[in-house]
Amino acid sequence: MTQDAPEQAGNIAKFKISSNFKGNAVDMSAAVQEFNYYESVLSNTITATAIIMESGFETSDGKKATPKQSTLDGLPIRGGERTDILITDTRQNELTFPKGLYINRVRDSVPGTQTDLYSLDFGSREYFANDMTRVVKRYEGKISDHVESILKDLLKVDGKVDIDPTAVPYNFIGNDKKPFYTCTWLASKAIPEDGGSGGGDAGSAIGGAAGFLFYQTRDGFHFKSIDKLFAEKPVKKYIFNNASQSNLPAGYDEKIISYTIDSDVDLNKNLLLGQYNNRSIFFNFLSFNYELVEYSVETDQQEKITTAGTVPIAETVAKEFTESPSRLMTQVLDVGTLPPGKDMCEQLKQWKDEPTNPNYQAADTMVQSIMRYNQMFTIKTNITIPGDFTLKAGDIIKCDFPELKGEKNKEKNPESGGIYMIAHVCHRITPRDTYTSLGLVRDSFGTKKGGKK
Repeated sequence: MTQDAPEQAGNIAKFKISSNFKGNAVDMSAAVQEFNYYESVLSNTITATAIIMESGFETSDGKKATPKQSTLDGLPIRGGERTDILITDTRQNELTFPKGLYINRVRDSVPGTQTDLYSLDFGSREYFANDMTRVVKRYEGKISDHVESILKDLLKVDGKVDIDPTAVPYNFIGNDKKPFYTCTWLASKAIPEDGGSGGGDAGSAIGGAAGFLFYQTRDGFHFKSIDKLFAEKPVKKYIFNNASQSNLPAGYDEKIISYTIDSDVDLNKNLLLGQYNNRSIFFNFLSFNYELVEYSVETDQQEKITTAGTVPIAETVAKEFTESPSRLMTQVLDVGTLPPGKDMCEQLKQWKDEPTNPNYQAADTMVQSIMRYNQMFTIKTNITIPGDFTLKAGDIIKCDFPELKGEKNKEKNPESGGIYMIAHVCHRITPRDTYTSLGLVRDSFGTKKGGKK
């Protein structure tokens, strides 16, 4: 490997597909023409695709080898076959899956007399288990405990489960919903236990730091607060410039090969989503009353959230667009439903003692959660770097981009530079090269001081 060609091909050390019906398996590592692996903070499961070009394989009955057969019909591949994969990038970082990936679909097949060309789509074991499992029982207590119970008791996840503790209890009945749907639904209702802003408490979180993400990486499942993710230190630092790889400035891990900006600001969309100012009506069907709540990013969210940049969200647009609500929402409060208690008598007593208490503090969390999800995707940037299998969805990285000037410029752009969250990641491997494509998001402009790894 030369210093100026870090994106050269990695090594597909193992690509073993095991038969569902026989005891044999076939290593297809030499036949893989392209392999793409995907993770996203918006996806409940990891996925992958492979393009295969093969000339068949031979089996032996102990006496003599049989003629070559296509793997699709000879193994055969009928769906659900376990595939054990081990791929290394040019720095010997491994892309592997301890629990294996499973074939979901065979597509785009181009059969021939000497070679076959086709694509395979893969999913994790939990991707398929989710369709065969339902959430049915009553859950009581903290949302983070509910998620852990669903993953470990229903989906039987025995790998890593990374869950941020939540505040504000919530009781619910599964109603035969699928586990992934239920966990994603719960994520929108969750508030970080410690406030999410690096020093507050649960009380300070209410009204600001609502909103969690539920997603899977090759390490396991994650149920993470948006604010706590943005508070993490960067795992890598990257720069985009015209210098060669050998002249990489000190302190950076790698050079950005290319980048595009999907969006910096979409004012009309942000107004439609109520990102700056909105009004909600919460109806109490027990008292036949309603509560009107106006929520402004300028007056109700400041100092309660952790942002990626230094410029407050309220200062990113003109005040004339943030002074009035741009979105109206309604919600029915579930007052008197599912009171806490281990049995019916205890639940009835709890309801009699506090008959007006809602099961969920929607007025304090729902609006804030919606705004936080929208703010997270305010700035969207795509970058391509040489293959780096250490990067995962949800990681925080630091990127520096040049400032546009009419002359030769060595200055970094203080507005676009700074920390970003990896929302989407794709590792692409071919016999010729290895690249990592990252979809980065952040909620504000400006570069924070420091940025230690």
